Amino acid sequence: MSTALAINLHKLARFTNTALPIITLLFFLAGWQISFYFHFLTVPFIGLTFVNVYYLYIQKNHSLLRNFGILGQGRYMLESLGPELRQYLYSGDREERPFNRTERAEVYRKANNVDSASSFGSQNDFDATEIKLRHSLFPISKEQLEPYSLTFGEERGIQNTYTLTVPFIISGMSYGALGKRAVRSLARGIARVGGLMNTGEGGYPKYHLMENCDLAFQIGTAKFGVRNEDGTLNDQLLADLAAKEQIKIIEIKLSQGAKPGKGGMLPKEKITPEISELRGVPMGKDVVSPTHHSECEDYPSTVKFIRRVQDVSQLPVGIKMCIGDPRQFFELIGEMKRQDIFPDFITIDGAEGGTGAAPKAFIDRVGMPLFPALKTANDILLSAGVRQKLKIIASGKLINPGSQIIAFCLGADAIATARGFMLSIGCIQAMQCGSNTCPIGITSHKEHLERGIDIADKAIRVANYVHNLEHDLNELLCATGSRSVSDLTFDQLYVPIESALFPFSSHN
Repeated sequence: MSTALAINLHKLARFTNTALPIITLLFFLAGWQISFYFHFLTVPFIGLTFVNVYYLYIQKNHSLLRNFGILGQGRYMLESLGPELRQYLYSGDREERPFNRTERAEVYRKANNVDSASSFGSQNDFDATEIKLRHSLFPISKEQLEPYSLTFGEERGIQNTYTLTVPFIISGMSYGALGKRAVRSLARGIARVGGLMNTGEGGYPKYHLMENCDLAFQIGTAKFGVRNEDGTLNDQLLADLAAKEQIKIIEIKLSQGAKPGKGGMLPKEKITPEISELRGVPMGKDVVSPTHHSECEDYPSTVKFIRRVQDVSQLPVGIKMCIGDPRQFFELIGEMKRQDIFPDFITIDGAEGGTGAAPKAFIDRVGMPLFPALKTANDILLSAGVRQKLKIIASGKLINPGSQIIAFCLGADAIATARGFMLSIGCIQAMQCGSNTCPIGITSHKEHLERGIDIADKAIRVANYVHNLEHDLNELLCATGSRSVSDLTFDQLYVPIESALFPFSSHN
């Protein structure tokens, strides 16, 4: 027979609320009659008593504090510390979300140029639901691999094509979502490896431009940086930005994986005078972008808008979207065929994508996960006979080579990741991106937090991360017997019939 340990919090609270003023009075009398040094205890207990009285009788917002007083505050303190306690003391290596400790550790080791090899076997479940890569009986050597090269705009034969020489793109993160030191660290690091960085929808990319890296300028639904007062596209502002040497391609964001069907969001806590000026928005109010481009009311107008941006910018132009209903994607591609207008690339963003701020219902419940969405998009493009008209970029929780090569097998031509690169410069997954209190300073605009980021050091970590991703990707390519990522196909994946990722597939 056992008895559960139980504490009567009601009695304990009544005792605490009664004892506090009594103990305070006793310390005061002891300091008056016995020794002055007792007043060193009198002062803090007076403070605790006043706080307790405030909780019990004055504040009205928290019922728990009105009922339990200062003892109730302990509950809020433990709740606040709960994520840290679980992360560092209680959670297993593969329990956390959105990225577990094992996944984060792999990125950290790559960024620090430390061997990320493991011992004693995988920690995965091997429960007949995991996708695996089919290796070849006859692997090839690295000398047989073809250098990665992807040229945007070649299908249209435009003059200002852009060739990507590393397959990993820093996905859209604006100045606003990130602080200036984080932006500059990422931009400087990707410039070291000759890669591409997406500006996000934050308007004029001041700090992205500062490090002279290749940029994809993103046009969000609010069109910050290229907008008229009524929120429509300003052709002249777009032409001026597109003329800058660093801006190589344009991405029109139709929707985002973490919050499809809803516009971008920048909490008021993160809007500084500089951000207010660059975006042309007021301070003291959350900035919420429209749910869609005012120019894009249906399939024909959306396709015409793509051509307009292509004509104005004279650069490769693509769209970013999270697929909801595959039938709508099918209709969009059909309209492109009818008008003979195609984007130079489509970024398929999975519903598991990250963001600085979004309603939880959208983060958890809206949109199609990346892998089935990617295969669906690729299959629709193939069936329509237009796959050769454009490139596909995959985006959504692709931080390591294992998930990236699956995306290539499903039709991707390049990989975009935001959180992978955030982890590479020290993100600890504190989940405070929207509150301006990021302890690392990556998503904060507070100087005392940003000062922890050494731009030169973090840039080296970004470059290391890219180089080590390339190394592992090449190793995997050799194992499959493929000479380049363009040779990879769905047939090189083992997808169990039971896998919930591909309920429509019978391939096993």
